Amino acid sequence: MATSTTGSTLLQPLSNAVRLPVDQVNFVVCQLFALLAAIWFRTYLHSSKTSPFIRHVVATLLGLYLALFCFGWYALHFVIQSGISYYLMIIIGVENMHKYCFVFALGYLTVCQITRVYIFDYGQYSADFSGPMMIITQKITSLAFEIHDGMFRKNEDLTPSQRCLAVRRMPSLLEYLSYNCNFMGILAGPLCSYKDYITFIEGRSYQLQQSEANGKEDTKYEQTDPSPNIAVAQKLLICGLSLLFHMTITKTLPVEYNIDENFRATASWPVRVFYLYLSLMAARPKYYFAWTLDAINNAAGFGFRGYDKNGVTRWDLISNLRIQQIESSTSFKMFLDNWNIQTALWLKRVCYERATFSPTIQTFILSAIWHGVYPGYYLTFLTGVLMTLAARAIRNNIRHYFVESPAVKLCYDIITWMTTQVAISYTVVPFVLLSVKPSFTFYSSCYFCLHIASILVLLVFPLKRTQKGNKQHESIQPVWSKKLEEENLLQKNSYSTTNNSFSQKEEITCRYQALKQ
Repeated sequence: MATSTTGSTLLQPLSNAVRLPVDQVNFVVCQLFALLAAIWFRTYLHSSKTSPFIRHVVATLLGLYLALFCFGWYALHFVIQSGISYYLMIIIGVENMHKYCFVFALGYLTVCQITRVYIFDYGQYSADFSGPMMIITQKITSLAFEIHDGMFRKNEDLTPSQRCLAVRRMPSLLEYLSYNCNFMGILAGPLCSYKDYITFIEGRSYQLQQSEANGKEDTKYEQTDPSPNIAVAQKLLICGLSLLFHMTITKTLPVEYNIDENFRATASWPVRVFYLYLSLMAARPKYYFAWTLDAINNAAGFGFRGYDKNGVTRWDLISNLRIQQIESSTSFKMFLDNWNIQTALWLKRVCYERATFSPTIQTFILSAIWHGVYPGYYLTFLTGVLMTLAARAIRNNIRHYFVESPAVKLCYDIITWMTTQVAISYTVVPFVLLSVKPSFTFYSSCYFCLHIASILVLLVFPLKRTQKGNKQHESIQPVWSKKLEEENLLQKNSYSTTNNSFSQKEEITCRYQALKQ
């Protein structure tokens, strides 16, 4: 396989010993190295001891080294994509640069994905250079829109979240590369806002706005940085358990068995549905492993969001998932609210809230393009549109009949949990199978039952819409829109003050809103 030799082969003996592809071993070892580097970064290159310039340089060089180790010279794509995007930002100007950067970054990513999939290693799930490029693409496009909002659009035309995230000065090339390619997130992300990252590098991420007992705001500065050790340990435990589950249980429950001819011919419908649920549940831990590695950011001191009402530190500023809520989801909305959180926020910020027509459909299309060029991705997201709209229609039209009595609501929750888990599993099978033929084999073996059911639901229970303007627009927001924006944008504990034109009053407002959550 081409991907097995793109990066370093130094760890080939270890790869042979654990019977895993060397690129996957490289990924895990590099993440362990990044964790140790993060602890060293927080201890010896703390913002109180080191200038932001040094912190930017070290974070960038370490990130590029890890990329080179994992992906070889393919890591140059990260620098090329970032460099050309920065050049476009400079020469195009703030009025239109967000459009050019969006088209270029997404187009460059797509070309790389097409090359990797159809020329080198179709169907291989081993680590590849397009994975980090997906995160870099998110960062490039997000920052371009944030600069456009901060330096071109009028303040009164921005939404509250856009005002909080708006960047009021052009970043330097070093700041730009550091944001895109730092060692904490180069391999697995997650996405973070530019202002949060710069605030962390400059050492202002622990400045909090606290509300005194009399209700007045009072700025207080922590005398000592809150420790991330407990949060890091908890996340590393989750990573370890997820990796163990993936290397043992997942292999015994392959998703491909759902389309096995003998299984389809002999198994009863309840058995098939139960196995569908088990196999897709077993496929999730590898994502839990990768996305919980935001522990690396926490170990470096990045990701602090403030304190909860009990005074406990919160290190989930850039967390990407909530496992308990995912596994107990009773609706499509709840599942997507807690799955790949930062990507859902990116889709909302750069697509949904800026779309002039059919925002839900546009957002699902962008999500499919960003994920890659496997046909299975598009089948999943097209199915997801139907499922999302149908689930919303059912919830809006019948849920209120089942919430009066606790006993009735409990039964309703059990039924909706079972339905949601099966519907999610049914929807994402093509995402795992990748190709058209096996995906249609699966759906045809199920007689496209949930597709048909969703269409019937939409015919019987049309989406409810409010009467006018924005209310009508909000009524058909994507499932991740409102809740994630409240929980993940307004909960941010700090924003950069490097720009003199960003008023102190707005800064305080953003932070105060965060602490109220």
